[in-house]
Amino acid sequence: MTDAQRPPLPPFTSETAAEKVRLAEDGWNSRDPGKVALAYTDDSQWRNRAEFVNGREAIVAFLAGKWRRELDYRLIKELWAFDGDRIAVRFAYEWH
Repeated sequence: MTDAQRPPLPPFTSETAAEKVRLAEDGWNSRDPGKVALAYTDDSQWRNRAEFVNGREAIVAFLAGKWRRELDYRLIKELWAFDGDRIAVRFAYEWH
């Protein structure tokens, strides 16, 4: 099991899918870039509008900068759907 594969693991039930979403929300709301980045693989590729972020180290740097600018960041995730090994979420975040 890699860092990105933390329980609960697929296949998901409604309970384990909701738990996975809540754990992800809690992780992001910690505003700890190192902790959040561990949920992603070393070779993850992100796109944030016109910015491209490649790899876990770049994710840490991106999130650190994001949370320096976005004061009192708070993420809200809601389970939208799940099927086997896939989860869809609706999310919103706020900051000032």
